[in-house]
Amino acid sequence: MYIKTTILDVISKTVMYLVLIFTVLVSVLPLIWVVMSSFKTNFEILANPLSLPTSFSLDAYRSVWDLTDFPRLFINSFTIATSAVLVSLLIYSMAAYVIARYEFRFKNVVYAIFVLTLLVPTHARAAPVMMVTRELGIFDTRMALILLYISIGMAISLFVLRSTFMSIPKEFSEAAWIEGAGFIKTFFLVNLPLAKTGLATAGTLMFIHNWNEYFFAALLTGHPDNRTIPYAIRFFQGMFNQDFTAMFAALTLVILPGVIVYAIFQEQVARSLVSSGVKG
Repeated sequence: MYIKTTILDVISKTVMYLVLIFTVLVSVLPLIWVVMSSFKTNFEILANPLSLPTSFSLDAYRSVWDLTDFPRLFINSFTIATSAVLVSLLIYSMAAYVIARYEFRFKNVVYAIFVLTLLVPTHARAAPVMMVTRELGIFDTRMALILLYISIGMAISLFVLRSTFMSIPKEFSEAAWIEGAGFIKTFFLVNLPLAKTGLATAGTLMFIHNWNEYFFAALLTGHPDNRTIPYAIRFFQGMFNQDFTAMFAALTLVILPGVIVYAIFQEQVARSLVSSGVKG
């Protein structure tokens, strides 16, 4: 009986590791291929797409940087994505704290409505968003994208941060109240520092979404000064339709910031999502 159990354990672990290895390869290999291709020549890409580059040259990256006004696009995308994340974390962390700590009528209904906005299809928001931005006079501006990304980040932020605040012992807040601290001090000086994991998770997920978002970036911006990197990729395709090396270099520059941010905060993201599943 013991031998059978041991054999089953070995088989189950082997299958699990094989599935994990396959998942990692499927996820990582395309990214590695794009990065490696950015250092190859067009001839090498066409002759053998899966081969390693014979030499590592940064000429393709210089071409992208010089010919596409990439610095401005990068600054636009970074400013929009970061601004939306910072404002979202400030607003939604306070909302999540209130939902997690205070009792009021229809609290669960309000929370459910907020979270269920995740189920609204992206394209269903197109017409209302167009109308609102035009009425506010912010159509074709970076502010329109910032406000939109703030609203889009509401559901995931509340879901993660509410669970984070629920995991913090109430005794910390009660001790602060006894010392005479009000809502602002209790939130900013006691609870917010203890919610670093949830803040890192919500911020990372929102930043990656904001950085890679294309649909609304194309819908709400038209002037070159307001374009973001994902929207500009369509112009890269026309500019570098015969220069595959430069196209892969542009894709690498687009992908890299999101990968770096996730790599920095991956531990907090994994820990917070597990906590959200248990506490939420």
